[in-house]
Amino acid sequence: MSRVNEGEKFAALDECHRQMQQHLEQLRHLMLGMQSAGLDEVARAQAAEIEKFFSGASRQHHAEEERSVFPELLNSDQPELVSAVRSLQQDHGWIEENWLELGPRLRALATGSAWVDETEFLNYAQVFMDLVSEHLALEESLIYPESKARWAQALQAREHRRAQAGLAGLVRP
Repeated sequence: MSRVNEGEKFAALDECHRQMQQHLEQLRHLMLGMQSAGLDEVARAQAAEIEKFFSGASRQHHAEEERSVFPELLNSDQPELVSAVRSLQQDHGWIEENWLELGPRLRALATGSAWVDETEFLNYAQVFMDLVSEHLALEESLIYPESKARWAQALQAREHRRAQAGLAGLVRP
């Protein structure tokens, strides 16, 4: 990947994390509102927005991490780093499994369907929020900084090689 593409990739991944946190906060507000006042038109629209984000952008984000962030870190000689990445991969599975239960319930709430059991919904939503929050915390505290540092080192090494190649071309035997 080029320098710009790699930097843009990290910016996009960071932005998606920010959006995940915003949508988790919206989900928390939705849960609180559901318990206290039920769901009005605004809450149903919020449920639709949350469902759309986690069904689309969030899943794509996890696929991008699996494709472009995790592989290099899995080749690390640091066992704790490899273990953390394996844990995050497992988290992706647990998050997806939970989402398969929560997503349809959010869609139903968004459309005003009455089949959603409030207690089940609140349980699935809380588990989902906990899973995603813990997952983000590990990525942001260890995985992303390590991946960004490795990218910066690779970029620096590439620039050094280019400089050396340029200097070698200027020296005449």
